[in-house]
Formats: sequence, C-alpha cells, structure tokens
Amino acid sequence: MVDMRSVDSKIGNVVFSRLYENEELLDSITKVASQKNINSGFFFLIGTLKRAILGFYKEGKYIPTEINGPLEIASCMGNISFKENGELVVHGHIVVSDSQCQVFGGHILQGCLVDATVELVLVKAERGSLRRQLDTEKNLHLLMFDK
Repeated sequence: MVDMRSVDSKIGNVVFSRLYENEELLDSITKVASQKNINSGFFFLIGTLKRAILGFYKEGKYIPTEINGPLEIASCMGNISFKENGELVVHGHIVVSDSQCQVFGGHILQGCLVDATVELVLVKAERGSLRRQLDTEKNLHLLMFDK
C-alpha cells in the first residue's frame, strides 16, 4: 500500500548561494532555485535583513506583520515545489531577532529585504516531486503526492 501523505527521495545537488544587500528574499530564493533547475527540494539560510514581512495564517489568509531592522536571521527553512500550472513555489518560515534579541517568527511573505548578506543552501530532491494544489476550503496550495 502506498502512503499518499509522503514521497521518498534522495538528495541531489546541493547549491550554496550568497544573496546581497537590498535583494528581496523570496524573489532571490526563487531565482536561484529556477537557475539551478530545482523545482522540488528544501532550503535553509542565515544572514541579516533590513526588513521582515512575516505572515500568520488565520481563517484562509496570511495576516502580515512588518518588522524593521536591522534583524538577524536566527533560523529559516522551507521547501520548494510547484503548482499545477508549473509555477515555482518557495514556502518558508523564518525567525528573526532584533538588537535586543527579541524574536519574531512566521511565514515568509513578499517584502523581506536583505541587509549585509544572506547565505542560502538549496537541496534538490533527486526523485519524487513536490507539487501543490489549491485546497479551496483552506485557501492554501497544499502539498500533493502522485500515486
């Protein structure tokens, strides 16, 4: 019996990349993944941000919160997949801290700006694919696995 809640894979290419000051975080991760032909995999990163836009999912939408820096990225990880139409999806969560070491965390939304640098590691899934499909009840593109 096949478990349709998961897919097995192996680690493929590992890509190390540096993002530069004023780059938009999600756009840059998407660009590197696309350039390196990674449409299924995961990532993690460290670095600094000038601004973070974090989302909290509630009742079918993300409620944004803007935190202005400088900010240290304490933790950030996520996955790379694609929608039914082939669009690349970078889904990540991030924890940032301010100069007083207060921490904030949530879903990465558009508008996060790199400060000094971000060090990105992308890992390609060698087998299996991560595909997202719209769940209209939750209003989210959720991971789906092929039979």
